[in-house]
Amino acid sequence: MIHLHGGWIVAILVVATFPLIYCVLAAVAAWRFYAAGAHPKLQRSFAGSGPPVSIIKPLHGIDFASYENYQSFCQQDYPDYEILFAVNEAADPAAAVVQRLIEDYPQRQIRLLIGAEYFGANRKVNSLARLAREAKHEILALSDGDVRVGPHYLRNVAAPLQDANVGVVTSFYRGVTQRNFGAELEAIGAASGFFAGVLMAAWTEGIKFALGASVVTTKTWLRKIGGFEEIAAFLADDYEIGKRVADHGGRVVLSYETVWTMYAAQTARSFWEHQLRWARTVRLCRPASYLVLLFTQALPWVVLAAVVAPRGWIAAAYLLAYVVLRLGMAWMVGVSVVGDETLRRRWWLVPVWDAIYFVVWIASFASNHIVWGNVEYAVDHGRMKAVAGSKAASTGATA
Repeated sequence: MIHLHGGWIVAILVVATFPLIYCVLAAVAAWRFYAAGAHPKLQRSFAGSGPPVSIIKPLHGIDFASYENYQSFCQQDYPDYEILFAVNEAADPAAAVVQRLIEDYPQRQIRLLIGAEYFGANRKVNSLARLAREAKHEILALSDGDVRVGPHYLRNVAAPLQDANVGVVTSFYRGVTQRNFGAELEAIGAASGFFAGVLMAAWTEGIKFALGASVVTTKTWLRKIGGFEEIAAFLADDYEIGKRVADHGGRVVLSYETVWTMYAAQTARSFWEHQLRWARTVRLCRPASYLVLLFTQALPWVVLAAVVAPRGWIAAAYLLAYVVLRLGMAWMVGVSVVGDETLRRRWWLVPVWDAIYFVVWIASFASNHIVWGNVEYAVDHGRMKAVAGSKAASTGATA
């Protein structure tokens, strides 16, 4: 036991209850979302024909399931849509996969674009700007190359846009992981932690950001926010789209249509860099909210409470409350709402994730630099600038 003044002990014990209360509230937020989604009157979908949609997908490289991911967009139960892919260079291996797709699905309207005008350091957004210009339809469904969707995806994500006040429809994503510890931890972290924050935001203040796995909007709303060209220098393009639409009076809707994203095998270094980049992205976009995250992290506070607790039973009570409430919240959010199979199978890794994330959270304050696509960038007010000498500084970030 650590011997502290009684006032400090009481303060620590009180503060340590905050993340436990957060776990309860996040589980309630998840239950509210789940219950609303189960109500037929709140499910919005096109039963018959719907407006035509342009699916736009910026690509860079391939992963362990690229063809199956692209293929899922060709198998939509939707009457009229096109799919536009874009790569930065013709030699990108993703281009060959798209060509195969075109041959396998001649009945679909599929186009491959190569290269894009430079508007900023985020080359993914440069591609999006060209894709949006080339798209034939008003509704644009944006997703990355590592995303897979179900056959009713377009019916469900396009329907809320019938309301002119809805500017963005976004979706949760389930993890499809390779047999790799880092990949599984990433999936568990998103499903058990990050999405809890999204549901809390939806409940308390409304969604004012988008989740990059699926962002569906319209050309009209894009024009209102200045188009993709205006955010081509920004690191978090999905966040910027949602925020700018919300700033212009549009609603960001969290869809009940969940997609899948791929978590590829990683080395310890690539796992660390990816987590640090993601954490710094959140910190630089929402600094106040990011600071508050300290009081939602149950594991470090509970461990501290157990160490300073004046009685053994108090320490045990905090540890037991963590196990019950944190794992219960993780299951409610990640399994019941999101349907993540990795979390269902490996739920016992949640405390491991919590410990790692606390270290990442602290490390994220050390610098405003991130590593993306083997390029180091300095980020200032959300804008990226390649660090001289890091690697082909003029090439910018990749999708």
